[in-house]
Amino acid sequence: MDYQTKNGHLLFGGCDTVELAREFGTPLYVLDEEMLVENCQSFLRSMEKYYNGRGMVAFAGKSLCCLEVFRIMKREGMALDVVSGGELYTAAKAGFPMEKVFFHGNNKTPQEIRMALEYGVGHIVADNPVELALLEDISAELGKTAKVLFRIKPGVEAHTHQYIQTGQIDSKFGFALENGEAIRAVEQAKTLSHVKLCGLHCHIGSQIFGTEPFREAARIMLRFMKEAGELLGAPLHILNLGGGFGIRYTDDDEPIPYIEYMADVSQTVRETCGALGLDMPEIVIEPGRSVCGPAGITLYTVGNVKTIENVRTYVSVDGGMTDNPRYALYQAPYTALVANQADRPADFTATIAGRCCESGDLIQEHTLIQRPAPGDILAVLCTGAYNYSMASHYNRVLNPAMVLVNGGSARLIVKRESYEDLLKNDL
Repeated sequence: MDYQTKNGHLLFGGCDTVELAREFGTPLYVLDEEMLVENCQSFLRSMEKYYNGRGMVAFAGKSLCCLEVFRIMKREGMALDVVSGGELYTAAKAGFPMEKVFFHGNNKTPQEIRMALEYGVGHIVADNPVELALLEDISAELGKTAKVLFRIKPGVEAHTHQYIQTGQIDSKFGFALENGEAIRAVEQAKTLSHVKLCGLHCHIGSQIFGTEPFREAARIMLRFMKEAGELLGAPLHILNLGGGFGIRYTDDDEPIPYIEYMADVSQTVRETCGALGLDMPEIVIEPGRSVCGPAGITLYTVGNVKTIENVRTYVSVDGGMTDNPRYALYQAPYTALVANQADRPADFTATIAGRCCESGDLIQEHTLIQRPAPGDILAVLCTGAYNYSMASHYNRVLNPAMVLVNGGSARLIVKRESYEDLLKNDL
């Protein structure tokens, strides 16, 4: 992994990470605004180039949801993908234009559906027949028409961890094609007077390298778009191909440039539309990890270093699975280094352990870092996605602060929790 150093210290967003740890404390999430913006603009430019601007790039809010990030997405002209009332509320408080919001979820509550309709969300991505009935009833009560996309399982299995595969038939998400669920949902939609089916959505998984799974999903979805449009008597005009673009967590990862995804998939979309006699739909993509993942790091302070002879060395830090549960969930790989020795060789084999009373509270095992000592600052790279969003209060550990860095300056965008914050809802 490439990174910058100055005076032996890791630099990030032009800031000395050791100084950031001293000023703001640890654990600390650090987000590079310039990198975040460039990643957004890369996707937006590719949408303009390959689809003539006919579509949207919707940031997957579940990957990193806070007010300032949503404000940046609004400023940069992104659309937004939300999956809960909490994410929707955050978007509203950030002043995000609701017509550019896609509301997902496999079990939306009646309260969340009502909230989305009252806010004027652009499109609701419907997941199942029960939700369709709820949408009809609540929309009728409010005197509104819900614009809907159907989440479809295209039957494409991405080569990734089973917990982040979502496009195959054995998934809690969406309508399956193989067993007729999807076409029955179209038939149901045809009978509803307050639900308008506008298009289709799919998401085949996460951390995917290569374009062929996306291309195959596009072919399948377009064929079903034609079938659904013929059944409805009106063509569908939106195709949301989801996200899942892989990033480099370690040197073993080999992601391709995002623009190659867009070039290859757009060619497949054009060719398939031509073969089917379909007009080109508006294309939506939903990158999350690939926008914010590389733009974030997490800083920790090393506590004890415990060597068990002929077994391993544990390097314990002041965070862990409460601020980054991804290794405990599915052994997610990361690159780590000692930030105050970043110019030295990474030749010390360590298991990075968190502070929770849980033997599975690890961040990495048998990974190479610089030789650490108590009080050193440990940096874990590419933690901008699914770390802050998935943080918990296990063991009543406080959630970290988050700072935004840009050109050597830093500002706080999420305050560190206090013990009083932990108790504010206790009675």
